[in-house]
Amino acid sequence: MSMTVDSTLALSSTRLVGLAAWQERLAKEVLLQHLERGISVSQVASVCGLSRSHFTRQFKLSAGLAPLEWLRQQRLHRAQQLLAKRELPLAAIALECGFFDQAHLSRVFTRAVGIPPLAWQQQALERRLLAELAQVQAQHGQQAVA
Repeated sequence: MSMTVDSTLALSSTRLVGLAAWQERLAKEVLLQHLERGISVSQVASVCGLSRSHFTRQFKLSAGLAPLEWLRQQRLHRAQQLLAKRELPLAAIALECGFFDQAHLSRVFTRAVGIPPLAWQQQALERRLLAELAQVQAQHGQQAVA
């Protein structure tokens, strides 16, 4: 049994679809619910009714990243949010974001962002203060004009 070029193209184009919208939404929700402690890809695949390997391929097509890479990106985003708030020590942020410890967060953060977490936190503070200063200056400039 031989396949024609048309049937091969049709078959290959159906493989590039990715997850159904509900599967992608569910997978991301489940991954985010397990941000702190993690979850296996097999468990998430099972929730979506797919095998681990098929789920991984389809998730990557839908989200642009493999499931664990997407989860790591979400952990880093959450770490940045917590660093910007300046309410928790780095060790607590690491644990809350699902990293093993402060050193693990620092290593992954530095590799992904290019600077260590505390340097990023300092830069975020400086950016926020500069934005607030610009806002105050703009308000005073408007008051002087009025």
